Amino acid sequence: MLLRPSQATVQGSRPVRQGVRLAVDVGSVRVGVARSDPGGILASPLTVLPSGAGDLDELAKLAAREDAIEVIVGLPTSLSGRDGTAASGARSFAADLAGRVAPIPVRLVDERFTTTQAHDALRRAGRDSRARRHVVDAAAAAVLLQSALDAERATGNPPGQLVGTKREAGR
Repeated sequence: MLLRPSQATVQGSRPVRQGVRLAVDVGSVRVGVARSDPGGILASPLTVLPSGAGDLDELAKLAAREDAIEVIVGLPTSLSGRDGTAASGARSFAADLAGRVAPIPVRLVDERFTTTQAHDALRRAGRDSRARRHVVDAAAAAVLLQSALDAERATGNPPGQLVGTKREAGR
């Protein structure tokens, strides 16, 4: 599943920073990972990792191997825009990841509806619910990353908010 930039961002778009980006959709069971092309145009699912011990190390290895210029972590805010328990967990995860991948920047980007959009795209592609279960997290990460790329192209600015490491926050 390759996600194409929206028509609105292709026409009249601004230059985008060159380089591969990774996006992470953090779940309680699985962590979905997506990758952009080096031109920062298209996002595609990369892999799904089990959540828990070792996921941060594996993500740090992926970021180094892919020569990523940044890592985007989905921030699951509520429909009202407020942080709940899941958002707090994502913020903590992002800060831990920032410490592992430094000096590669980590950014938090709103991920509302990414999993729903991923399920819809996979359903349209003919995948039943059982087949979607193990790939939807990577597909959701690709939806998140494509949204971030489109936002950067529309505004000329990197998306979301930059995350500091926990060590930096403690100073």
